[in-house]
Amino acid sequence: MHASAHSHGHDEHDGAAHGSMREYVIGFLLSVVLTAVPFWLVMSGAIADKQATALVIMAFAIVQIVVHMIYFLHMNTKSEGGWTMMALIFTVIIVVIALSGSLWVMYHLNYNMMPSMSEMGQLP
Repeated sequence: MHASAHSHGHDEHDGAAHGSMREYVIGFLLSVVLTAVPFWLVMSGAIADKQATALVIMAFAIVQIVVHMIYFLHMNTKSEGGWTMMALIFTVIIVVIALSGSLWVMYHLNYNMMPSMSEMGQLP
């Protein structure tokens, strides 16, 4: 009697969405593809223009963030009343800061760390 009064069924989750093994596998496979394709694009030089390659990689990164939000963080319309506006705004701000900041740092490291042609002539 005591156990049945306080037992909670496995199906009671207070409205929070939980992923199944199928959803985790789909999320994992999408993540692998969304990582492998940009890696292949850079390593093979499939796109000759470096700016176009960077834009394509950024697009893949944004899609991968959305995949992680849906399949691993379970952010969907079923959990906790759906995506709240504040959570979505915060996520977009963090993504923009991370992606643009990473590109800015990589550009300036490349520009500042590479010796100029006049400096190349002075090397031993």
